[in-house]
Amino acid sequence: MNHNLLVNLTGWLGALMLLLAYLLVSSRRLAGDSLAYQLLNLAGSGCLLWNAYHFGAYPSVGVNSIWIVIALFTIIKIGSRNQREG
Repeated sequence: MNHNLLVNLTGWLGALMLLLAYLLVSSRRLAGDSLAYQLLNLAGSGCLLWNAYHFGAYPSVGVNSIWIVIALFTIIKIGSRNQREG
């Protein structure tokens, strides 16, 4: 498979994951601080980060890098909360 095609497919997959996460939160099927929502954000942003970096779209690299940091921070916070409750 062509490398650019793989990067493009990965980018589209990332976009779909972020849109799915937004749809699920907006329709109240997931909470904004749920692990599933944060994992969708993390994976989607990771895919888009790779795509943006590959094609030199550095503003998108910046946004997706920050998006990943936010998701990781929230996942760690969720883990800490679960340890305290469990």
